[in-house]
Amino acid sequence: MRPLPISPETAQRLARELNVPIEHLMHMPQHILMQKLAELAKKKPDESAAKNNAPESGRPTSE
Repeated sequence: MRPLPISPETAQRLARELNVPIEHLMHMPQHILMQKLAELAKKKPDESAAKNNAPESGRPTSE
C-alpha cells in the first residue's frame, strides 16, 4: 500500500486531530481515514455550537 498523497502539513494536522502517530496516518487505508474524518466532523460542530452558545467576556451588550 502506498502512502496517502497529502502534504506534510496536512498529515501533521490530521495526526494531531485524530490522535494517531503520523506514521500510522500515512499508511492508513483511505476508507478508514475517511471514516475517522467523518467522525471528527460530527464532533467538531458540537464543540463549535457549545462555543457559540457560551457568553463572551469583554463584549459590550446593547442594553
